[in-house]
Amino acid sequence: MHDKNTLDPYLPLPDYDAREHSARVERHVREYIRKFDNLLPFDHYMDQVLYAPGLGYYCNSSQKFGSLGDFVTAPEISSLFSKCLARQVAEVLQILDCGSILEVGPGTGSLAVGLLNELEILGFLPDKYALLEVSPYLRKCQERFLESNLNIQSVDYYWLEDLPEDWTGVVLVNEVIDAMPVTRFQVKSKAPVEVGVRTIDSDFEISLIDSDKATGAIEIVEKYGLPEGYTSEISDRANAWVKEMGSRLSRGLLLIIDYGYTETEYYHRDRVTGTLMCHYQHRAHTNPFFYPGLQDITTHVNFSSLAIAGYSVGMNLAGYTSQEAFLLSLGLTEIAGTSAEVRSRAEVSHEIQKLTAPLGMGGMFKVLGLSKNLDELLTGFDLRDRSATL
Repeated sequence: MHDKNTLDPYLPLPDYDAREHSARVERHVREYIRKFDNLLPFDHYMDQVLYAPGLGYYCNSSQKFGSLGDFVTAPEISSLFSKCLARQVAEVLQILDCGSILEVGPGTGSLAVGLLNELEILGFLPDKYALLEVSPYLRKCQERFLESNLNIQSVDYYWLEDLPEDWTGVVLVNEVIDAMPVTRFQVKSKAPVEVGVRTIDSDFEISLIDSDKATGAIEIVEKYGLPEGYTSEISDRANAWVKEMGSRLSRGLLLIIDYGYTETEYYHRDRVTGTLMCHYQHRAHTNPFFYPGLQDITTHVNFSSLAIAGYSVGMNLAGYTSQEAFLLSLGLTEIAGTSAEVRSRAEVSHEIQKLTAPLGMGGMFKVLGLSKNLDELLTGFDLRDRSATL
């Protein structure tokens, strides 16, 4: 196996143990590819390198979050994020007069801690708090974090490995949809062809597949007049997940926070290489074959398709806006003023900037609300609801 650092010279070289782990992931994927006659659909490749038990990026013990990991999420950047989000959650729980919280992909556990501590202050603790985590390693990390940092003992929190059969309350999905495996396609002779992965010598490479999985992109190619060679993604798994969650939500709100676009923005003619992005030690690049199992692989979220998926199972569009507008609607500046009394104003101001910068997280990240049997207007979408753009 050649040194992949020669392909991406600006990316740091992993240490010996990490490289050995990646070699095991590669061997696993090569064995998996053989089952598909040496041509693996890209979503299967993404699934294996991210979620293969004990091997995939999200299921091994590598550092993922924080300054020593590969990326930082909003709850780790500032407690202001959780404090604002708690106000939206409290509003929904008050409307329901009871209800629980389900957090999907809890990361470090910092969002759960921040929410529950703030909800106690607001007087709107949920009936229960469930954390859906597929990685045994991350679950252990979350358990330790909650035990050490949760200030309250009166809330029932527990872990799930699959979606609950029936749910009333709030479902939170922060930076999860972007890591769901996607079908990639490339326009060839004015039609979408599925992108796959094959092995050549000791490496992986992109190859086209003669299949019907990319037929879902036919309408997209025709609608937006996508040029020859244009490459992008469709996220059938994300859409299916929203439908499944929506069918199990009896009453309440599904809140999805992630970076992404409306469909028109997603399939802009100038976005010729799609939205796939990899993250390794706080460096973003586009090589999905760089040390498999050691890096995150993501794509932007198509919020239009998620809204349509929710609508198909009886959900309503509660709102769609930028993270900046969402946090400001929920009183970010007022909450920050209180925080500045116990922390330096410069520190708080820096955190606000990182959360709300229009060219950074504030504009790139969007918030989509899908409700079920919940007709009330939600405060988080007061300032700038962009639902009409979906």
